[in-house]
Amino acid sequence: MLPRLLVPVALGATLYLLPSPAGLDPKGWHLFSIFVATIVGIILKPLPMGTIAIISLLISVLTGTLDLGEQGLVGYSSPVIWLIIYVFFIARGFINSQLGTRIAYLFVRILGKYSIGLGYGIVLTELMIAPLIPSNSARAGGIIYPILKSMVESLGSRAGDGTERRLGSYLVQVSFHGNLITSAMFLTAMAANPMAQKIAAKFGADITWMTWFQGAIVPGLVSVLLLPLIMFFVYPPELKVLPNAVGLAKEKLREMGPMKSQEWIMIGVFGLMLVLWIQGKTIGIDSTTTALLGLALLLLTKVLTFEDMLKEKEAWNTLVWFAILVNMAEFLQEFGFVQWFSDGVGAHVSGMPWGLAFATLVAVYFYSHYFFASNTAHVGAMYAAFLSVAVSIGTPPLVAALFLGYCSSLFSHMTHYGSSSSAILFGTGYVPIATWWRLGFMMSVVSLIIWGGVGGLWWKILGWW
Repeated sequence: MLPRLLVPVALGATLYLLPSPAGLDPKGWHLFSIFVATIVGIILKPLPMGTIAIISLLISVLTGTLDLGEQGLVGYSSPVIWLIIYVFFIARGFINSQLGTRIAYLFVRILGKYSIGLGYGIVLTELMIAPLIPSNSARAGGIIYPILKSMVESLGSRAGDGTERRLGSYLVQVSFHGNLITSAMFLTAMAANPMAQKIAAKFGADITWMTWFQGAIVPGLVSVLLLPLIMFFVYPPELKVLPNAVGLAKEKLREMGPMKSQEWIMIGVFGLMLVLWIQGKTIGIDSTTTALLGLALLLLTKVLTFEDMLKEKEAWNTLVWFAILVNMAEFLQEFGFVQWFSDGVGAHVSGMPWGLAFATLVAVYFYSHYFFASNTAHVGAMYAAFLSVAVSIGTPPLVAALFLGYCSSLFSHMTHYGSSSSAILFGTGYVPIATWWRLGFMMSVVSLIIWGGVGGLWWKILGWW
């Protein structure tokens, strides 16, 4: 443990003691050094992830980088954090009521002959609901996660008992990356997309829902079709053929009998949440409030108890580490580190041919997401600056605005903290952190090739450049 602990400590201390770059608030540099050390510590895992996050928060406060009351604990008040926690509890409601189990067996009955068929079923479900629900965390946690958990457990794959690779690890990865791909495909699939749309209008790129979808349809469908297949080869489940799964599912459904009262309650609550997730913006109810309403109704109807909530270790563990990382990432922006970084990139690409310069901008914009724990925060911090530089070097405004917009979902491939959906699905415990990062980097490269290559050709056919 000690050698693995010394690496992040030595790296963080070295960066911290270096002089702050010219034009950057020293607090920004100091927080960056602590953040980098935290991420390295989480990857090397000398201590549990929550422990590392708490120690990092302590160091931030003791060094005077963050004030505990006004800055250090702000992440715990974030609505996005609590949305993640609420959907963990709501998923328990699906399990308690047995509705999740019933849906899982129905899923297996239809697609359960091969594990890759289940993978395609999950990603196609994401594709169908993505345009309707403008929250990737609501889709991943409130809809896909309960079904996925019930399905893999019914087939003998559980987190923490050595059976993760049997099926669960594969389907978690397919679900996670599929969630990001579908978030990129539709203007209404992710909260940061409309933000990018508004910013783009200031640079002469008029983006409608149909324009966004028209540009995304070809690279998006290619990604959706390839994802389960790619994961099947690079991270295969132990169960590839499920010869008895369909018969088992039919038998279990017969044993379950007709729908019970708690299942009907769960359907009613879920239906209400679905309507509010789709229409909430027009009536002033956000995704987190919708999840809180659903949770309260499940508690009132006793589908869920407070004791059930206390037993959800994954939820409380996620609350501890994710809130701290989100907070540190937000204060990197607050202290000017992100703006300093963006300005430096802009200065380095000036004078290049626009194609090469734009490719460089996209790569930096994409991989700078290692420093963010929120898609929306990243878009708010860097989208306008990078779009401005892209347009100024001669990139067609529509191509620049849309490609950077698509990247604003896809750049969450890499880490377990890059979006709220990643925190939810990583929290299931099916995929080790080192594997998550390795597969995430691989998928980031695949996505850039598909969306930059296939997408670029498609946009050429459309006459956009």
